[in-house]
Amino acid sequence: MTDQLARAARPRSDPRGPTDRFEVAVIGAGLGGLCVAHRLDEIGVHDVAIFERDEGVGGTWRANGYPGAACDVPSHLYSLSFAPNPHWSSTYAGQPEILSYIEDCYDRFAIREKVRLSTSIDSARWSDERQSWTLSDSGGEEYEATILVSAIGLFNTLSEPVIEGIRDFGGTVFHSSRWDASHDLTGRRVAVIGTGATAIQVVPAIAERTEHLDVYQRTPAWILPRKNELFTDEQKRAFAADEGALRGHRDELYELFEHNTAFISGSPFSELLAEVARSYLERKVPDPELRARLTPDYPLGCKRVLVSSDFYPAIQRRDVELVTDRIERITPGGILTSDGRLRECDTIVLCTGFRASEYLSGIDVVGRNGERLHDAWSGVPRGYLGMAVPGFPNFFMLYGPNTNQGGNSIILILEGQAQFVAATVESMRALDASSVDVLPESMQSYMDELAGALEKTVWRGGCASYFRADGGQIVTQLPHTSKWYCDRTMQFHPDDFEITRQGSAGLSAMGDKC
Repeated sequence: MTDQLARAARPRSDPRGPTDRFEVAVIGAGLGGLCVAHRLDEIGVHDVAIFERDEGVGGTWRANGYPGAACDVPSHLYSLSFAPNPHWSSTYAGQPEILSYIEDCYDRFAIREKVRLSTSIDSARWSDERQSWTLSDSGGEEYEATILVSAIGLFNTLSEPVIEGIRDFGGTVFHSSRWDASHDLTGRRVAVIGTGATAIQVVPAIAERTEHLDVYQRTPAWILPRKNELFTDEQKRAFAADEGALRGHRDELYELFEHNTAFISGSPFSELLAEVARSYLERKVPDPELRARLTPDYPLGCKRVLVSSDFYPAIQRRDVELVTDRIERITPGGILTSDGRLRECDTIVLCTGFRASEYLSGIDVVGRNGERLHDAWSGVPRGYLGMAVPGFPNFFMLYGPNTNQGGNSIILILEGQAQFVAATVESMRALDASSVDVLPESMQSYMDELAGALEKTVWRGGCASYFRADGGQIVTQLPHTSKWYCDRTMQFHPDDFEITRQGSAGLSAMGDKC
């Protein structure tokens, strides 16, 4: 290792010692981890370790293997810009195909060799003296890194409902993201709790197998039709033979989604999509009573807009019932609702999503002066560009607070964030810096700008959603386009950071100690 950052992270004697040391440590081997490792490779930073708690790479696409799991962004747009895929089978790829694509990318770009599987990082502690992070895993092993990147994403902490009697249920209960593939649903009476993005995929996928299926809905969703067409062999061969045509198709999809301003209050596009959704519901659900129960009473976009062409047909099957009465409690044999009816079931599937607003839940991140990240946030996650927090030097988050889009593919945001991490490393080298820490005033300026933009969005409408922290603050959503965000993350802005240079007091102390 010859670069200054790597030398700063390692003692001069025994370059590996009892603790593994890296220039960059990444937590999470999903698409975010892939993006940042690839971008760092491109600028010559190869001393990178990716820690993954699961047994394989893929992140959320490995964890969520429930029946019907698929992406609601077109496949060619839900692809990395540096790894276009001419072989997608259909407009909207399913979970097995997306996972296969991610695994192939880890192999194709030689990133899998950087991954440490089945390694759950529980804590990370910054040292001003050593100018580095010390990471600890659940097995007690420690690692050291100059730069720490969280790429664990938004959807990794399960939201499990607190319902009286659930522990006394006599049948089988599992969360959709912990799908029990060994539990055959054929001929069973099944209850699905939730009608969000997961449930509208699970319900059609299992309805034909179950003897009876109850679907418990708390709030109806805005649903747009999804036209999922298979790509012909001829189309796939054409894409494979002409990368320009492949990228052109992706660019067309990008432009279509980039101009989606439905998240802006009063946007004509929002009303257009709402009319499409209302018309679709009216065409597909002729029963006025059922249609009324499936009709949202909040503005489109206030909660996540869903995309499905098989949920409405599934919910109208004779052996499927939509239940809108409140769940009172769960008994050993079924679910009792507020109308006094006990619906028997032997399996309960919790399609209740994630605690998306609880960023880095389960990881104790400790910055300068022993301050914990979760204490610094006080229940309201925030970050400069959604990536950096004052008092936590050399620490960056991918898919952090307020970086979830209202319009385009999250892939674009992840690539923009990977670019920012790479630009920061390059700037640190050029400035002979051992650490960078975003200034509180820079953070506040960005948050003020963000707050002003959020006031103009439908997310401020007051409906309950995972977009909000417990106090009601919007902490997940980005009120701008992907281009706006990628322009802001194109380069490192040194004036926004406190920069500690090599040979400063902190680094000298580290050298003396070693």
